[in-house]
Amino acid sequence: MNKLLLTAILFTSLAATAQVQPAKKPPVATQIVKFKPPVVKTFLAKFTGSNATCSAEEGKQIITLPLRIVDANNNAYAISSYQLAYTRLAVKEDEATGETSPTTSLIAQRFTETPIAGIWKTSIIEQLQKGEELFFFDIIVLDKQGRRFFAPDLKLTIQ
Repeated sequence: MNKLLLTAILFTSLAATAQVQPAKKPPVATQIVKFKPPVVKTFLAKFTGSNATCSAEEGKQIITLPLRIVDANNNAYAISSYQLAYTRLAVKEDEATGETSPTTSLIAQRFTETPIAGIWKTSIIEQLQKGEELFFFDIIVLDKQGRRFFAPDLKLTIQ
């Protein structure tokens, strides 16, 4: 009898505690302020835009300079990362005939520092020639509050 009474009390107390639910708080509505990025321009030396041109000698000199992002008030923005695509002239050979013909070769890489360094800088300085392109794209910029946004691309054609 004692065991039966103890079991009944145990099940009753479990059922009573299982049905207690905490009071639900209504969700708090937070107002999200939409970020409107500033209008900026991308510069490499004096060159900007998607159809800038320069000589091979100028290109070899400016590749050692930092990429800059500025707004209309000349405020500079920090660069988080960007990609550089280098379209260079190359030669292909027809395996059947052995004839060679001109073509292009594209290499690209993501960078987190500006100016570029290492093998990229050395290769461009040594090889840059007329008809090639340097294309800076996917440029991610930080404002003073740490918000990220994209800056315009810069395409430099070597004349």
